Amino acid sequence: MRWTAPLRPLFRASEGFLDRVLCLLGAVAFCQLPEFIQQYLQRLGGHLDEARHQLAVFETTAASPPFNLTLPQYIERTSANSDRAVAQLGPIMQNSLDRVNELASAESALRNASIWERPFVFFANLDRSIASATLDVYKPAVPTTTEGLLYAAAGMIVILCVYHGCVRYPISAALRRRAARRLAA
Repeated sequence: MRWTAPLRPLFRASEGFLDRVLCLLGAVAFCQLPEFIQQYLQRLGGHLDEARHQLAVFETTAASPPFNLTLPQYIERTSANSDRAVAQLGPIMQNSLDRVNELASAESALRNASIWERPFVFFANLDRSIASATLDVYKPAVPTTTEGLLYAAAGMIVILCVYHGCVRYPISAALRRRAARRLAA
């Protein structure tokens, strides 16, 4: 291993550079999650507004004369109608009501979650169609919020731990064992 002695400073310098590059990649990658969640929340809010608008039309129809009914009464009466075409509107209205409740619950949970709870709440309440649509138009960004900074720091720590624990340490240990075997021989 004599020929490697002059190269050691170069290896150390390149390893320091690699650490910096990995820190940067980890920071940029991890801070994308809060940015994606933010863009997802914007789409979720849009879906919720549209669902509430549709539900308001049903509620207005139910409350207007001659019906003067609540929405649940209107849904029940419509579903029980002997005309099948009219009866099919009952489940549609119920689905709209359920959708508004589902979207409102997901939005509230995300908005009220702490910085560290947010990813878990996000995945627990994920609407795949909204997430897919968000991903289709997603624009990577580096959020300049406290949340973005914390996720960037976590990304640097995680990527360095993975690199040092899964790559650098095992290779160093293998090289030390190899050198020890050569010295013993």
